[in-house]
Amino acid sequence: MKQLGLVFSVAIALILTACGGGSSSSNTLSGNWTANLTNADNTPAFAFTTSLTQSNGSTVTGTNLTFTTSTGCFTSAATETGSFILSGNFNGNMTGTFQLTITSATPSGNTLALQGTVNNNAITGTWNLTGLTPGCTGTGNFTFTRM
Repeated sequence: MKQLGLVFSVAIALILTACGGGSSSSNTLSGNWTANLTNADNTPAFAFTTSLTQSNGSTVTGTNLTFTTSTGCFTSAATETGSFILSGNFNGNMTGTFQLTITSATPSGNTLALQGTVNNNAITGTWNLTGLTPGCTGTGNFTFTRM
C-alpha cells in the first residue's frame, strides 16, 4: 500500500511539473507596456505605451505606440524595433538585457534609443534621444512596466 501511495505522489509531482507548477509569470516580453522617461535632472521627459511582441528568441517589435505626454519629436506612427537577450529564466523569472529603438515617421530624423535590464515585469535603464527637430535631444533614465 505504501508503494501505491509513493507512485501516486510521484505521478502528481510529474503532472504539476509538466504544467509549470502553477506559475503565471511570462517568460517573454510580449504584452502591453508603459514607459516613463526622466531627464538627467529627474524631471519628466516622455511617457508612452506600446505593445511588444518577442519573436525568434531575441527579436522584439512594437505596435500601438502612443505617447501620453505631448512631444513634437514623435507621433504615434513611429516605428519600434528592439532586442532582448535572456540571461536567465528560472521558475518563470525573466532577466536579461533589453534595447528598443523608436524612430519618428513625422517629423523624420528623430531617434529614441532605450537600453536597460529586464527583471520580470519591469525594465529599467537609460535613454538617449537624437534628432533633427529642434529640442529633440536629451538623455536620462526610464522605467518600463508591463500593464
